[in-house]
Amino acid sequence: MKKIAILGATGSIGTSTLDLVEAAPERFEVTAVTASSNIAELAAIARRTRASLAVIADDSRLGELQAALAGTGIRVAAGEGALAEAAVSADLVIAAIVGTAGLAPVMAAVRAGRTIGLANKEALVSAGALMIEEARRSGAVLLPIDSEHNAIFQCLAGQDCDKVARLILTASGGPFRTLSAADMARATPAQAVAHPNWSMGAKISVDSATMMNKGLELIEAHHLFALPEERIDIVVHPQSVIHSLVEYADGSMLAQLGSPDMRVPIGHILAWPERMATKARRLDLLEIARLDFEAPDPGRFPALRLARETLRRGGAAPLTLNASNEVAVEAFLRGAIHFGDIAAIVEEQLDRMDQPLPPSIDDVLALDSEVRRTTREALKVTAH
Repeated sequence: MKKIAILGATGSIGTSTLDLVEAAPERFEVTAVTASSNIAELAAIARRTRASLAVIADDSRLGELQAALAGTGIRVAAGEGALAEAAVSADLVIAAIVGTAGLAPVMAAVRAGRTIGLANKEALVSAGALMIEEARRSGAVLLPIDSEHNAIFQCLAGQDCDKVARLILTASGGPFRTLSAADMARATPAQAVAHPNWSMGAKISVDSATMMNKGLELIEAHHLFALPEERIDIVVHPQSVIHSLVEYADGSMLAQLGSPDMRVPIGHILAWPERMATKARRLDLLEIARLDFEAPDPGRFPALRLARETLRRGGAAPLTLNASNEVAVEAFLRGAIHFGDIAAIVEEQLDRMDQPLPPSIDDVLALDSEVRRTTREALKVTAH
């Protein structure tokens, strides 16, 4: 029986995790579940899983959660400290809180030496050096849930990365893979979130349309697998069947294939080092018939260049990339800026920021807030 905590239980990763956990009650005991603000869904999940602790991130809504779970015996709590408590309550922590709100609880789990199923990009993008160093000290294990990094993890199969020539991250190309630059400039939020292969939230769907998601994954891969930026390639693969590849020093190349269903990488991490059954659709190679690959167009997708530049610069550049991108994407989704403005705003903020990564998570979060503030100021000039 493996004890697990699910941080961000009401989101898409949390929901897929619960689908697997609740199908195998003999294998998993849920110790804690958390949510940002969805009281009704969090309470329902806590009841179903018989979690010991339910945490709402919003302090002001603690009373609502207490009322929703009255008489159940489930302990309720709220706020940042409670999220950290949830993060250290289990053997395996599924870190699926979206954004920098997940940074502090992930670090709490790392400091406690837990095994962390990492689906929170911001943890490694914004504070990768701090996170990896703390994991070395504590003995924490970081297991990647993102489909691309999980694919690499599976292909490595315990091999040391010193035997690896390069990693190859695959990208679907998003909804604008074949669109001209002129058409992309006129793209609407509705068009940008219409991903051809994956069902995702609005923000990550826009990141797929700009290919910023692949830039962020490049930074994550650098930290997770300790390889330099020049040994990590990105290839567009529109079918999203091959999730990533590893090329070894001897010329062998291993790929991980699967249907575009997050239950596959989540199930791999839940059961690791074993395997578990999932209800994901099985691949039919004869039905697929062909697999296509192409190079990403750096002219139409400047986010990839920006991500590589931030890795070369180091320091607080990746944090700036992530924070300014989040603010720009929010502005695009509400119609305040054009699609093509997103990368331009991010690049402007990167040009303004040149400092080392702060030494603590609190300082990282403070700098993240400052970058967001300056980006919003810049948006007042750019907004249409």
